[in-house]
Amino acid sequence: MQLSCNNIYFILLLQLCSIKFMGVIRNTKAIEELTSLFLDNEKALSVVEIVNKLSSKMNKTTVYRALKRLEDDEVIHSFIDRNGLKCYAKNRKSNKKEVHPHFHCKSCGTSICVPFEYEIPSYQNHKIESAQILLYGECNKCL
Repeated sequence: MQLSCNNIYFILLLQLCSIKFMGVIRNTKAIEELTSLFLDNEKALSVVEIVNKLSSKMNKTTVYRALKRLEDDEVIHSFIDRNGLKCYAKNRKSNKKEVHPHFHCKSCGTSICVPFEYEIPSYQNHKIESAQILLYGECNKCL
């Protein structure tokens, strides 16, 4: 596998996240299995896909717990796709809180991060904590 800058950054994030967690070194088998899924995938994975792929290795509760840990450690991020499923993708840059759109293909169901950022506009007398843009259409493989 050829390592891109994004993959190198992802590997470094994983190493940092597994060094210490609340004073205890914790790099569990579940974390290793999940991170290998994201390392080999440029597309986002729905929670259903993740649970199905790992069902022979761990139970659903362990998958959810490990996903939460990786998301809390800002190694991965999540968004809701057009079908209402929570999807996860690896973070791309050192700016882990970047806001970027996602694209969902209506034909093949693939979801990906779109590589451009946007700023959330301020709104007077409101505190905006998050935003999500989901682009919907057909990917280049399905056109």
